[in-house]
Amino acid sequence: MTRPLTAAQRRLIEAADPGTGRLKGTEAQLTALVKRGLAFRHPRPPHDHFLTPAGHRAREAQAGPPEPEEPQTPPSTAGGVFTARVGGEPALPAAGGAARAREVRSAWQGMLELRRMTNADASTDRPCAWERTHLAQAAALALEAAGHRPAESDGEDGYRVRETPQPDAVAVYAPDAAALRACARTLEGAGWQAGEHTEPRTRRRYVLASPRRV
Repeated sequence: MTRPLTAAQRRLIEAADPGTGRLKGTEAQLTALVKRGLAFRHPRPPHDHFLTPAGHRAREAQAGPPEPEEPQTPPSTAGGVFTARVGGEPALPAAGGAARAREVRSAWQGMLELRRMTNADASTDRPCAWERTHLAQAAALALEAAGHRPAESDGEDGYRVRETPQPDAVAVYAPDAAALRACARTLEGAGWQAGEHTEPRTRRRYVLASPRRV
């Protein structure tokens, strides 16, 4: 079970810069947030600390309770950390759709901020180091944030992102050719290289996608 934030940690997150997510605090306080996945230490001097996407969501959660008319959504995170839907997960109840959409938008904005802060040229048009080490999650987040629907566990009505033997690429499957091309366009727009291929044995079409480096 994830330990709740301390009062000091909540104050630290709430006081983060609203635009950049930059944090101020003691080294021990900042290190504690890093260990919880709520902050990261910038690799370049002066090595400031910034909120991660999970940290931004934690601050939004502290801002106030949900609106009364908003139906409560079932948990879609693990340990408080956002989990992108790669396809094949159980379907969300209808009441969870709006809340999930907000969560995805927040996660994508946090990812763009992470790109800006960690890419050497501060660009947001190509994946950052975190995305290169979490390929399936990163590609799935880009797709879901653009409005594509992940496949449910009992159907083939959405995209599925799967690891491949290649260490720097994932395979994306979709229910038809048009949906597959749409996924490829979305990934290209999010900074990925994407090309359609055919599986030799099954003849099934898929998109092979890898993070663009330049």
